[in-house]
Amino acid sequence: MIHLEKINKNQLPIIKDLAYAIWPSAYGEILSVEQLNYMLDNFYSIESLENQMDKGQIIELLFEDNNIVGFVAYEFNCKETGLLKIHKIYLLPETQGKGFGKFMIDEVIKIAKSNHQKGVFLNVNKYNKAQFFYQKLGFSITIEEVIDIGNNYIMDDYQMELKF
Repeated sequence: MIHLEKINKNQLPIIKDLAYAIWPSAYGEILSVEQLNYMLDNFYSIESLENQMDKGQIIELLFEDNNIVGFVAYEFNCKETGLLKIHKIYLLPETQGKGFGKFMIDEVIKIAKSNHQKGVFLNVNKYNKAQFFYQKLGFSITIEEVIDIGNNYIMDDYQMELKF
């Protein structure tokens, strides 16, 4: 049995630990070790995660039975677009290919629709194989973005969108 469960700030260390367990596998072939560590330290410190929640991100853990296997973070009406933004969606490497990613996307789409959003969007690294997963689910590339994240690092992304 799989399900999503919203977290509170006391559970943020779980998100941090998951990110540190998942990112080396997800981005090890795309990013340098230095950039990967820089991004983890900046995006997944407890203070940063608290700030993200304060600014409207909702974070949910994915459970398979009683085991935590991933997480998703999203925000309603991001940048006043009427679209829900998926900020983060990650699974432990050993759980990929079991339909959990599709389950999380489907659940977030239900949440978006029930909250009168016009669609969902997310950013994905241009070299991340996940973009093909999103395309299979009906997302299309709408924008190419190069985002300066400091320390002479960038994120070279596609913004992908699914309208309802």
